[in-house]
Amino acid sequence: MRLFLHWIVICLPVHAREVILKIVSTIDTAQSLKPLQAGGVCCGPVLSTRGGPAMRSYPYNGRYPAWITGEINSAEGPVPVAATVLRPSEKFAHIRARVTNFRMRFSVEPGLYAVGSPDRSSDIFISANYKMSFDILRSSLHGMNAWILVLDTGGINVWCAAGKGTFGTDELVKRINSERISSLVDHRKVIVPQLGAPGVSAGQVKKSTGFHVLYGPVRASDIAGYVQSGYTASPEMRRMRFAVMDRLILTPMELNPAMKKLPYLIVVILLIFGLKPEGIFFRDALSGGVPFIAGAFGALFSGAFLAPALLPFIPFRSFALKGWVLSMAVFLLMINYVPLFMFESYYLTAIMLVFFPLLSSYLALQFTGASTYTNLSGVKKELKYGLPLYIGGTIIAVLLAAAYKIQEWGIL
Repeated sequence: MRLFLHWIVICLPVHAREVILKIVSTIDTAQSLKPLQAGGVCCGPVLSTRGGPAMRSYPYNGRYPAWITGEINSAEGPVPVAATVLRPSEKFAHIRARVTNFRMRFSVEPGLYAVGSPDRSSDIFISANYKMSFDILRSSLHGMNAWILVLDTGGINVWCAAGKGTFGTDELVKRINSERISSLVDHRKVIVPQLGAPGVSAGQVKKSTGFHVLYGPVRASDIAGYVQSGYTASPEMRRMRFAVMDRLILTPMELNPAMKKLPYLIVVILLIFGLKPEGIFFRDALSGGVPFIAGAFGALFSGAFLAPALLPFIPFRSFALKGWVLSMAVFLLMINYVPLFMFESYYLTAIMLVFFPLLSSYLALQFTGASTYTNLSGVKKELKYGLPLYIGGTIIAVLLAAAYKIQEWGIL
């Protein structure tokens, strides 16, 4: 159902999609903000630590998001309690974050939160302040009593923030000290998600704060089993799975920016085929451009959808090569078996086989940011070799189009 909703939204026209999502977001905001009640008394907009800086100040003019259900008193002052069951509007917000640029501002305030009724012996889990990361963690803690310490990662998820350094040792040490975690619990351990491990030095954290860092499982859904097994992760819990559903649910993030730029390519295609020495003719633009507009959609589909879906089964390690090979196979089949793509001019066939597989390759390369298959050095290497080929291929396609128009006009 979640993947189906993703695709319903992504297939809408760009402007219609934005309008609908903004309307739902406005309704959700109006419904999800409420005064925070504690014992029948409305708390103020700032929750403060004792003798220290303000723990948190929500920018909601004295009103609080509905996922904060109350607060508990701790040795360091009141701590907001986060719900562990996500509301439908929150799930819809996850879809919005996947298919629009809303994810760039989808965050929560860093600091300390509680789930259930934690006490001095309860575990402390570390999260990024990207709201989807926070939501996945708190929903996975349903039925448990725990603390959640949210780091300021600039609204970036755990894995990406660990690579960028914002989910890192310095921020974790700073947050442990500023939130006075040592006065909150009797134990001295914090549980960091395994995907955040590249950014966190357990030794440095121990030296600076006295807290041991335990690396939890890859997936938040395995936390309950991890805790029950004495904070021991099985090999399966350590294994990073990236199954077809995991890949498909990320494809709207690649399709969305491509869909926004597609109209510009369509306009260029129509101009090329409608251009005559006497002017621009709409009928010729449409009749000649339709196969190439279909080709543009085919390149987008093969590069941003088929390539991620079939990722493990396509030859080569390089994402750029995977996208090119897959798209070339698709376009060769289209040229040989679909009448719309059986051109009389070799120039048109050459344009189709030069430009669109490279476009598909470029789109497939963008998926490296969402994949578990790559690392930063590998992506840089692909870009180093790929960009000159993309630029060169585009130049060749332009020259082929010019040659076709010269032949069509009978100049040569």
